[in-house]
Amino acid sequence: MTSIPLAEELLLLAYDDRTGKATGSRIGLDLGMAAAVLVDLALAGRVAYFDGFLKVTDPTPIGDPIADAVLAKVAEDEPHTPAQWVQRLRHRLRIHVLEDLVSRGVVQDVDETQMGVIHVHRYPTTDHAYETEIRKRLADALIRDSICTERTAALATLLCACRMEPALRLPPEENARAHERLEQIAAGAGFSGSANLEDSIVRPAVALVVATLGKAIQAALGTPKPAQA
Repeated sequence: MTSIPLAEELLLLAYDDRTGKATGSRIGLDLGMAAAVLVDLALAGRVAYFDGFLKVTDPTPIGDPIADAVLAKVAEDEPHTPAQWVQRLRHRLRIHVLEDLVSRGVVQDVDETQMGVIHVHRYPTTDHAYETEIRKRLADALIRDSICTERTAALATLLCACRMEPALRLPPEENARAHERLEQIAAGAGFSGSANLEDSIVRPAVALVVATLGKAIQAALGTPKPAQA
């Protein structure tokens, strides 16, 4: 199956398949999705982290409309830090990603008008193949000690930074352990900024971008409450 952008993966995990409503922190999801677009660009070799700023290293589009628009924006705008970019990009990004998923038949846009004027949209899943594949990758990563692909490790890092462990649909008592394992995956890939990458499949340039973006999300969300064991 062809992979989909990381921002779409995060969104599919965060939305309830049946009700079509977002679960968990909306601000966390929005920040994570903004970071995910930049991570995809880093994975594609288009952006890198230099002297405290994210900068374009290759302006060639990657073929995803949302990511390519962000790439052009980063190239044209003045330099910004990772924290500044996730804040600048998060506004209305979720709507654009949902519209793209609707256009491809992955989710359905259910418009429930209330009192004749208030439009409430739900986005139940219609094509479960993508989410099934995403959850299988994550389930394998959670139970194995080996290093997973840099893409899956990046997704695990974003989930951890956004505190989206409940989106994994594990029993509540397992969320703390899941958080610990996600942190291990991030560290093992160098995405926490603290690991030796000599024997890792992860590229140092990508690891640096993911690490800085993960820290930017965590800073924006503030100090988390202690996880329940």
